[in-house]
Amino acid sequence: MSTLTYIQAYQETGFLVVPDLFSADEIAALREETANIFSGKRGQVEGMIEMDSDISDQEVLKKYVAIHFPHKISPVIHKALFHRGVVDVLTQIIGPDVKCMQSMLFVKGPGKAGQSWHQDEFYIPTRDRSLTGVWIAIDDATVENGCLWIIPGKPKYMMRRVENNSSEYADVDTIDVTPFAKDAIPVEVKSGSVVFFHGYTLHSSRRNKTKDCFRTALVNHYMSADSMLPWDQDGHLPATEDLRDIVLVAGKDPYAYKGTVDMNRPYLRPEKLIIKTTIS
Repeated sequence: MSTLTYIQAYQETGFLVVPDLFSADEIAALREETANIFSGKRGQVEGMIEMDSDISDQEVLKKYVAIHFPHKISPVIHKALFHRGVVDVLTQIIGPDVKCMQSMLFVKGPGKAGQSWHQDEFYIPTRDRSLTGVWIAIDDATVENGCLWIIPGKPKYMMRRVENNSSEYADVDTIDVTPFAKDAIPVEVKSGSVVFFHGYTLHSSRRNKTKDCFRTALVNHYMSADSMLPWDQDGHLPATEDLRDIVLVAGKDPYAYKGTVDMNRPYLRPEKLIIKTTIS
């Protein structure tokens, strides 16, 4: 796909799927590292469960939903932030200067609930709307095991959060997508494929309804390095006009004179999720 085609597809629909961007060997390394992280081999994270050494990787992973900021403890995940294929696409749809501020490793096992409808920019505000999610499929993602759902091209503004009453989702709130519901599509992708989506793009994932399939995915968030990042990590950090806990992956950082900080620490995602909500 040409640069112009990439840009047009992303701008028109708010997302882009690139099949086979990761090789089989790269995916195998991510899958092995996922087991290493959740079994504590990359360091203990608060809330990790003590388990017998002979327990299978699958049994370990069934105990968890996701970990935030795994790149802080895993050289394999940190290296994935710079993946050449990913960065090549990002420099086309964002610009030449790109930084990463977050990684998340999802291990949605059988029966686990999904994420409700949301827009990433609601949680991670940028000054220029350059936020881009990079969703890397470690396992095949299907409707049955809880793949992404996206509403292409809508909306162009931040929508109101409302109470969630669906058992499909773990979150306490969601977005009422009734006006756009007929346009929602499942994004089923094979292992190694990557979904890029804009910070304003409406997306969700449903419950994993299989009995024996995981839906493992590494999700990293990037933005233009030319923009400041006024993110307090959902209230976990002091308010700031420009969070400098970032990783430059392409081009130049015009704010390099500020230096960088190491403030975010890896944490386990709870089953019932309350990150940031306007619901009182």
